[in-house]
Parts: sequence; structure tokens; C-alpha cells
Amino acid sequence: MTAPSRNLSPRTTIRFRPPRFGLGGSPIGELPGPDGDAVATATVDAAYQAGIRFFDTAPHYGAGRSERRLGTALARHPRGEFLVSTRVGRLVTGDADFSAAGIRQSLSESLDRLAVSEIDLVFIDEPGELWQQAMDEACPALLELREQGVISALGAAMDDWQLLDRFVRDTEIDAVVIAGQFSLLDQSALPLLDRCEARGVAAIASGVLTRHVLQPDQSKQSSDPLTIRARRISAVCERYGVSVPQAALAFPSRHPAVTSVLIGAASPAEIRADAALVRQPVPATLWRDPDLAKLITLPER
Repeated sequence: MTAPSRNLSPRTTIRFRPPRFGLGGSPIGELPGPDGDAVATATVDAAYQAGIRFFDTAPHYGAGRSERRLGTALARHPRGEFLVSTRVGRLVTGDADFSAAGIRQSLSESLDRLAVSEIDLVFIDEPGELWQQAMDEACPALLELREQGVISALGAAMDDWQLLDRFVRDTEIDAVVIAGQFSLLDQSALPLLDRCEARGVAAIASGVLTRHVLQPDQSKQSSDPLTIRARRISAVCERYGVSVPQAALAFPSRHPAVTSVLIGAASPAEIRADAALVRQPVPATLWRDPDLAKLITLPER
């Protein structure tokens, strides 16, 4: 868990390389009431103490609360020690505005809530049917802000890996967030990752700790395909003394384009537990197990 870097990796030519793990800010935005402010600050503090130096948020996480709470918690630490990312296009109200003017206004408001003068990484967030406007207006606006030094890098965050692939192919973004589509239970975004590697774009995985991963031994009678796969993966992991959540946090980095994994947490105990899993090494022999190869698609190394 290191500070952000624009240095080239010895393994790939990723232009912008965030730290290996980051705290996803959606859960702290949803914490209710005045007590939520204190719990959010304690959660960010616990993440920082655990060595996490990458913090991701968005205006619509808790209608602005996530950004404000994150800004308050991080204000006590030297600005050069950590990386902050936020998102544009989806406003505090949940409405969408991917125009150049809307992007600049959204970013200005995020800077105020975060109480910073610049942001390291800004993602175009879920444009959906407005993807063409996001390409034609949002991307150029963010490129201009990058040139001005207001942001260090720009990216895109979407649930649709195929749309993300279009952005990687046709724009000059530096990073993408892949939500749940490159994990132990879903490797559908592998073609996107291969393009990211070829284009020097950092891939950031999120949504890897699903309920199936966190509770792989739920009801033996379940006919849910993901539950069945999670149980089978768990059986292989047990041979190597590895838990499924531990393997899930380590898996995305098997692809050279994946620089980082985002972990959502709503309490200090939760992020400490996840950070402890991160520190536990996963034996390389697990990834070479032929039984595991039948259950997941491993990228070539």
C-alpha cells in the first residue's frame, strides 16, 4: 500500500499507477445521523493506520456526505501521502450531466466538499445512454483540467465492461474502475483488461467481496450457480490454508493491468479485518491448481 506514482512498472507501461488497495467511500456516505460522521472518521483513520493511501468517493455517495466526511478525516494527514479519487457526471441529486460545463461545476463542488485544491483521479461515472456526450464533452473537459493541474489523471467507472472498453479504445483516459466483472466469480471483463494493458491504462477492481465470497458455505441446498461455484472455490482454497475473501482480494492483481482493488467498509473493524486479509500472502501454487483452473479463468502470466 504505497503512495500514487506515475512511474512505469517494470512489468507493464501503465501510465498512472494508484496504490494497490483503496477504501471505497460509498459505505461511509450511507452512515446515518450525527454518529455517522464520527464512525466515518474512525473508519478512514483505521484505513490510514492499516497503510491504505487510496480513497475513492463520489458526489452521490450519501448525497455529498461521503466527500465531506472523507475530506474532514484526511485533512489531518499530509496531502502528498495519499491519493483521492472522485467522480463526475452523476450529481449529488442523482441526476446526470456530462456536458463540459456540468463536469467543471461538479468537480468544483467536489473540491469544496473534500476541502482540497486538486484531485488526483477523476472518473466519468456511469454515463449509460449519455456515453457519446461523455466522450465528446466530458473527456475533453477533464483533459483540459489535467493540463491545468486541477486533476492528475482521468478515468471512467461503469458496470458495463464493454462500454468501458470503448472508452479505453477511443479516448485518452488513464484509468478505469471495473465493478464486479473481474473477480473470483466473474472474469467477463478479461478482454477489457487486455486492452487496458495494451493501452497503458490502469484497471481498478471493485465489488470483489460479494456475499457469495464472504459466505461461501451458505446453504448446501442452494441451487444458485454463484453459491455453488463459491463453495467449490472454497474447497480448493482450503487445501492451501486460504480463505475465499483472502483469495478474492488477491485475485484481480493476477492481471498486469490491475493496479488496485477498492474495498468498501462502514466501520473501523471492517476495514481492519480486510487489511489483515490483504497482508496474508496467497501461495502461488493455489493459482496453478488444476481444480481451480476449472472454476475460474486465469489471465496468462
